[in-house]
Amino acid sequence: MFEWNAAMMTQSWLFRVFTSRHRWLSVLATWLLCAGAAVIIGYLLAEFGVVVAAAGLAGLLAGLWVLGGIERAYLAVIGVVCLLPFASFPIDIGFTPTLLDAALGALFFIWIVRVATGKQREFIGTPLALPVTVFILLAIGAFVFGLAHAPLTSYLVRHFAEVMLSIAMFFLVVNTVRDIERLERIVRMLIVCTFVTAVVGIALYVIADQVSRDLAIRALSALGRLKYPTGPGVLRYIMEDPERPLRATSTSVDPNVLGSLLNIVVAIAVPQLFARHPIFRRRYLLPMLGATALCLGLTLSRGALVSMSVALVIIATLRYRRLWLMLSGGAVLILLLPQTQSYVAHLITGFRVGDLATQMRFGEYKDALILIGRYPWFGVGFGASPDIDTYIGVSNVYLLIAEQMGLIGLGSFLSVILVFLISFWRNRSRAAMSPRLEPLWWGLHAGIMGALVGGLVDHYFFNLDFHHSVTLFWLVIALATTATTLIGRRECDDARQPAGR
Repeated sequence: MFEWNAAMMTQSWLFRVFTSRHRWLSVLATWLLCAGAAVIIGYLLAEFGVVVAAAGLAGLLAGLWVLGGIERAYLAVIGVVCLLPFASFPIDIGFTPTLLDAALGALFFIWIVRVATGKQREFIGTPLALPVTVFILLAIGAFVFGLAHAPLTSYLVRHFAEVMLSIAMFFLVVNTVRDIERLERIVRMLIVCTFVTAVVGIALYVIADQVSRDLAIRALSALGRLKYPTGPGVLRYIMEDPERPLRATSTSVDPNVLGSLLNIVVAIAVPQLFARHPIFRRRYLLPMLGATALCLGLTLSRGALVSMSVALVIIATLRYRRLWLMLSGGAVLILLLPQTQSYVAHLITGFRVGDLATQMRFGEYKDALILIGRYPWFGVGFGASPDIDTYIGVSNVYLLIAEQMGLIGLGSFLSVILVFLISFWRNRSRAAMSPRLEPLWWGLHAGIMGALVGGLVDHYFFNLDFHHSVTLFWLVIALATTATTLIGRRECDDARQPAGR
């Protein structure tokens, strides 16, 4: 475990300067540090005012705290992904850095320092390492190829780099999460942060629907300082019609984006209900899971609900048969309760392709197939389409990858998923031999299955504009791979034990 402990600080040249036996040196260093801080704070006060300056100072202190350990950096990444996914710093340094950029930067910085100082000498490879590497290289190739017909902008470079960094996080996770205790703590972080965002979403929904729309608008518009949208548009409705049912968004701006997060985390958490030693006591887990599922329902995201249901049906069929009772009971309640009839009607309309949103999706699929047909092998890159009558963008992650990276790129992504699913199938019986790991293993794999099904109707998990969703997807893939690695390592350790022990 990498921690910035006293031993490492003693070796730090900065620490030696401030504790030097030469009093003049420590005084000079302290004076320079204070002067630098004063200049920065003074600039923030003059340029942005007291609130932003105070927020900047708080952010600096939070950043220093995050650098105190890699699990703090994980918490920062997960917290931003769940609670403030679109938040940016209120400054411009040629571009506007996001909170997620800073959190991921801290996470990679700590890992790199650990490797550079020899704290981690072994690089853990997994069956996914090669296909993930090939996918990254093909994405870079498609990016460069696309510059032949699309201008290179700072926006494009930055967002593409963010997505590549999130995919590369796979290697960081499998090399820094090496024991079940850390795996459990990170999954706890994900469930708790998602629960908090669900509570916020429910509260804002109730305020907007039952108390005052203006109050809910003002509350969400307060995030405008972090580059969030403001005004009446922060409240979302079916077909963007205020006369139709309201949809929960929490701090995720879009109800479908929120639904994609809740879809994954509900699937991760459900197997804990059947665990011998759940990572939360059941008296806490049940209300947390209930609030998260309720918020998912309030998003009215049909894709997220169906995706979660498919993932839970898979694990109910393969492992947790008692889950069928919960699924059946939930389906009956949704079908019979008067409060859910509008949602049922909305769901049925989608299946019948009877509403404008679903028809527009099918129109996007048709347009995407036209673009893929013209540029089938390597796609058109991540900038813009070379043809005036086509565009990049479709509510299907697989078609989107094919648009940008061609069928070769899509094949590379599908090879990652195929290796992942083969590993899942081969290890499902081995997982049962580790009661502590098993519910984590099933939950993390169910989360990815939910995301893969959701990818048929949404594009968030490989979209330059949804950096946090890409980060979440590859984080969960890496955690699921880590769980499989830990199961294999446990078997090896058991095999090494002498007979009779």
